[in-house]
Amino acid sequence: MAALNDLLPATAVRLGVRVADWREAIRTAGGLLVETGAATDTYTAEMIRNVEENGPYLVIAPGFAFVHARPSPAVLRTGMCWVRLDEPVEFGHETNDPVHLVVGLAAEDSGAHTAAMAALARLLADPERARALQDAADPDALRAVLAGTQGERGDRPRDEAAERERTATGRATTGRPAAAGDQSPAASAPAAPEQTGGAQAHHTILTVCGNGVGTSLFLKNTLEQVLDRWGWSRHVTVEATDTISAKGKASGAVAILTSREIARTLGEAGIPVQAVEDFTSGPEVDRVLRDIYDV
Repeated sequence: MAALNDLLPATAVRLGVRVADWREAIRTAGGLLVETGAATDTYTAEMIRNVEENGPYLVIAPGFAFVHARPSPAVLRTGMCWVRLDEPVEFGHETNDPVHLVVGLAAEDSGAHTAAMAALARLLADPERARALQDAADPDALRAVLAGTQGERGDRPRDEAAERERTATGRATTGRPAAAGDQSPAASAPAAPEQTGGAQAHHTILTVCGNGVGTSLFLKNTLEQVLDRWGWSRHVTVEATDTISAKGKASGAVAILTSREIARTLGEAGIPVQAVEDFTSGPEVDRVLRDIYDV
């Protein structure tokens, strides 16, 4: 699977960009995808239409918008771009505005970029690395920080103890302190779910976004890290999917995790639908998971 720097060449990075509004921010990102041969101009229009139709669910963490659309003929190859704004802009998100970082994705399918999304999610949840990205003076410095997310295993944090501590403190991209009542998932993990009669159950949880190739992967990665710390990974499978597919898959799942905007479009799914504000926050996902299982 492709690593972050494989999908994000230096020519797809712009720092200190000034834009008038969220549409211009997306047009800037789309322009970089066009310049680097990842997509056509049509894809930029598709990204803007995605927000117009589904709302600002793409703003998945404080100050961070992950803009993309469905795989389409407008995508020429899987690629990413990085736009750091000089002045933040409003996307209309109730809690995560204003946005100062816009990362764009053009995906040929739902598979090749999953490792890169997992690495980026971990990076943005790490206050020190997030600050290093914010302070990077040029594209090469930024790519050096991104390269630091790639360990030997690629899809797991290199320092699990440090990751547990970061999740316990509740700091995310903004470095904000933990809210009252935050607990370390590793220190207070509940017992695994059981079927009637005491046998251990295996459950599926869906993470859902408008297209199933971008923001749902961020949430999937954060949820899987919490499940790892709980020791529940053998008992719960996490599947990232889109709004259309989610309704058909709901009958085989125990819950859906998604944004507030997508939760509204899903309507009645027949299973609990839980909204998550910050897709990179382990403590928030931990609390949502405890609510689902009443633990």
